[in-house]
Order: sequence, then C-alpha cells, then structure tokens
Amino acid sequence: MKYIFPILFFFYSTFLFSQNSKYTLSIKLTNIQSQKGYIQIGLYNNPSKFPKVGKTYRMIRLIPDGNSLLCLFEDLEPANYAVCVYHDENNNNICDKNFFGVPNEAYAFMNDVRPIFLIPNFKECSINLNKDKLSIIKMIY
Repeated sequence: MKYIFPILFFFYSTFLFSQNSKYTLSIKLTNIQSQKGYIQIGLYNNPSKFPKVGKTYRMIRLIPDGNSLLCLFEDLEPANYAVCVYHDENNNNICDKNFFGVPNEAYAFMNDVRPIFLIPNFKECSINLNKDKLSIIKMIY
C-alpha cells in the first residue's frame, strides 16, 4: 500500500510532462479587394525555405467572400513561424509577376512587412508561437 502513491505520482507526472503543448496561429487578412480566385496562405517554419513556392510547412487556399477572412493553423508546436500570402485571382496557382519581379497579384507578409525592392526574410516575417496568437495582415494591391 505504501508504494501505490509514489507509483501513481510517477505515472501522473510522466503523463503531464509528456504532453506536448500545441498552439493555434490565427491569421486575419484584411483589405481584400476582389472575390475572384483563391487566397493562398503559406506557413513556413524553416528560414532556408522562406518564401519558396512548394516549400511551405503548411498551406491553406481559401475562396474570398468579403473584404477580410480568417484562417487557422492549428496543432502547431512552439516555434518560429513566418507567413506569406498571395491572392491568385486568375486561379493559375502562381503569384504572377511583372518583368521586374514585382507581383501583379495582391500579396502580404506576416507582421505587415512592406517590401520595397527585395523579398523580406524569414526573421522579418516571423513570430515566436509560444501561445495561441492572432496576426492581422493587410493585403497589398
């Protein structure tokens, strides 16, 4: 009988500490000016892959139905994450760009980074997810 409590305590504490904390990153996109096509939200967890097409950690494509929308990335491990968004109005699965490489379609980055000449880096567009968080991002047209 005297060993029951220590054994129960051991199993209970092992159970508690083995539980991984998972969080939700909520992304609210604002300033959506067109209801055509899809909006693609790419989540990155690796600086060397940001913001390369096809290298996302997770990706969501949503049909816009107003001037804002909300998407959730759930069950994320605590880490640094960056987000890159584009509005694929012509639904061709690429972010169309002009001769100089400037997007012809709306785009946005987490932390509302507004690039002038170069694509921003992972650090500029990332947050440390250590609890559930909401990031509001304004689309650039």
